[in-house]
Amino acid sequence: MTIVFNKDICHDLSKATEKEWLETNGIGGYASSTITGANTRRYHGLLMAATRPPLGRTLLLSKLEEFLCIDGKEYPLSTNIYPNIIYPEGYKNLVQFSLNPFPTFEYSVNGIDVKKIVFMVYGENTTVTLYLVNCRGEWPFALALKVRVMVAFRDYHWLTHENPAFKTDYKILPNGGICLQPYEGFTPMYLFHNAEAMDKNSFWYKNMEYPKENERGLEFHEDHLSPFALHFDLNKRKDCHIVASTNEYNKLEVFELLEKETALREKENRGLKLESSDSSLQAPTSALEPPQGEVKNITKLCKSLLTVSGSFLVKRENDKKSIIAGYHWFGDWGRDTMISLPGLTLVQGRFEDAREILLSYAQYVSKGMIPNRFPDYGETPEYNTVDASLWYVQAVYQYLRFAKDLNTIRKDLFGVLKEIVEHYMKGTRFNIHMDSDGLIYFGVAGVQLTWMDAKVGDWVVTPRIGKAVEINALWYNALKIMSFLAREMDLSNESKDYNNLAQKVNKSFNDAFWIEEGQYLYDYINGETKNTAIRPNQIFAVSLPYSMLSKKRQRNVVEIVKEHLLTPYGLRSLSPKDNDYIGRYCGNVCERDRAYHQGTVWAWLIGPYISAYARAYAGNKDTLKYVKGLFAPFYEHLFDAGLGTVSEIFDGDPPHTPRGCISQAWSVAEILRTYFEHVYGFENEK
Repeated sequence: MTIVFNKDICHDLSKATEKEWLETNGIGGYASSTITGANTRRYHGLLMAATRPPLGRTLLLSKLEEFLCIDGKEYPLSTNIYPNIIYPEGYKNLVQFSLNPFPTFEYSVNGIDVKKIVFMVYGENTTVTLYLVNCRGEWPFALALKVRVMVAFRDYHWLTHENPAFKTDYKILPNGGICLQPYEGFTPMYLFHNAEAMDKNSFWYKNMEYPKENERGLEFHEDHLSPFALHFDLNKRKDCHIVASTNEYNKLEVFELLEKETALREKENRGLKLESSDSSLQAPTSALEPPQGEVKNITKLCKSLLTVSGSFLVKRENDKKSIIAGYHWFGDWGRDTMISLPGLTLVQGRFEDAREILLSYAQYVSKGMIPNRFPDYGETPEYNTVDASLWYVQAVYQYLRFAKDLNTIRKDLFGVLKEIVEHYMKGTRFNIHMDSDGLIYFGVAGVQLTWMDAKVGDWVVTPRIGKAVEINALWYNALKIMSFLAREMDLSNESKDYNNLAQKVNKSFNDAFWIEEGQYLYDYINGETKNTAIRPNQIFAVSLPYSMLSKKRQRNVVEIVKEHLLTPYGLRSLSPKDNDYIGRYCGNVCERDRAYHQGTVWAWLIGPYISAYARAYAGNKDTLKYVKGLFAPFYEHLFDAGLGTVSEIFDGDPPHTPRGCISQAWSVAEILRTYFEHVYGFENEK
């Protein structure tokens, strides 16, 4: 789906700088900025290279500052933000921005049109910037394009400031390329171009301002070195290019790269053919109470998310596939990967990708735990999550359901699943173990093990030590899956053992977690402590394939979640009626972490809510109509924040401003999963 903004938006800097584009390379690197080209956060840049795929992200090329020169007079195309001033003001000459499929900027100056296309080469840390120039009418004047290069050479979390250690020299290569390596041992960047001349004046651009970092309570000014500028004579050529890469090309054909990448995107985007009738559905007037008519734009939403879903699938250094949790700053997290896997791979028929991811994580299982995350530096995975391994069991089950590949499970995965269950039964890290009632207990002071993992210094924001509702819902689900898989493999005794334990868990769970007075579930239990906070975690006791709750209790849980937590963009992490509720996710790191799971809306939770609603109200004639209405607000969101994708989180209070990462894997994945399962009809497949 093409996203287009015309000059009414492009010329409104306050609106235009809220709209961010993202171009990825399949190994964790990316290029990203706003539709004006003004960088508004430290994570923006034209070449954010993944030096240790998919991590080791390093900002090499920050941006290109462009001027169209007509008879010696300069007209800006680029835009930068500095304290109390915008310079240059190229956005005033920007008449259109589009994603089709690459970020494309169209400028118009005195009858001269300049189209700029930015794209990355799949599997490489290579960004191509291509300029196509068209002059309406005669061309009797001197016409040139001047492009000044700005570099940073830093870790993507840091900021660069002018310093004597930064070497400002560079090498001109025999093939005409330029090599920059300002720090010894640092990844070099190679620039290739077809400019006629080079301005070798070098200087620092000081105090470029990043408003998004200011909002986040972080340092928000950065210096950039500009080692040179390139001059393109437009009287001699109508296409100009600059290629930034960590590869030293011997020969470079830009239009061949463009054709190759275009063909690759078209192949990736063919995907599943969606029903054309969806494109004419009627949009709801309210996400909470959809109209009686069907919802408009569901097909467009899903097509856009199918397009962007491939950006999360990356190759690690070992050439194995994994899933990036979110852009701009997340790596591949175990929990996020397993939750995202069905929506990003299985419903799209990417069975080999799913298989590779499951097999890859199987190699890292330790004491029944899959890694929570792979750190930016160092090779040792972090094992500090109680739910990721249980989500792994669920992901394997979904793989079988869609791919029908029992052989891989029999040969390579069932033993891994048994190891996970056995360690949860007998005990593993962080006091994770099965209690005498069959329920899973976990936790040690100072460590956050569930997805609600915010921590400020030594302060744990949402302490949930004990028996958490979603962990035990996942545990029961895992036992039922093990029983099913054992039965499929003719292991009848094992199947019975797993099923018997599951029945014990079922009884214990209903006895321990059900709040009769409120008709919902405790969030967690620790001895005599029974937490009554209304949180979204209870929805998993309904949404997972195997539920312990009666139909009546399922509906009660869904209704309490709907009343307190449902918003147009997902579920709040805490009821607004709770004294600990925080309605806006903003401020410094401490303030944001405090709000992260205390009311902030999480888009990915719309998935389990939809699944829970579809289960609880299966057979109701209005269920499908209601479910379709829940997708509608996400279509409008495609044009805000991260373009064509879905943000990580939103404010709990209206207007539910998007926050966090501009493109989050499980946000995208859960919308796709639930659409294909509950609207498209995959849930009917056996």
